[in-house]
Amino acid sequence: MEQSNQDVFELHSIDDVTSLVSIQPEATVSRTVMSTEGGNIVVFAMDKGQELSEHTAAMPVFVQVLQGKVTITSGDKKTELVQGGLVYFPVRLPHAVLAEEPTIMMLTMNTAARA
Repeated sequence: MEQSNQDVFELHSIDDVTSLVSIQPEATVSRTVMSTEGGNIVVFAMDKGQELSEHTAAMPVFVQVLQGKVTITSGDKKTELVQGGLVYFPVRLPHAVLAEEPTIMMLTMNTAARA
């Protein structure tokens, strides 16, 4: 049975992910903005000084800073990311994220696409 292009491809888009969350005083806010076959996107809004304490991910993830600045710590290594900065975390790599200023960042979780 032959599939049409419409069955194979489905376009998902968001005009501006930064508009879907807002920075709250002394808080971290997260929102899943897209969940599709092969990946999920979560946007975080973190006030200055807020931290995601050390944790691991069960799947490979990318984090991109859309606004602001964060310090990422993994073991003894620290990396500062500013607007446009991108970091990749392999499965089960312990890491923490600290907002150095009010920040909006996007987390892309890579899940296995179904056949």
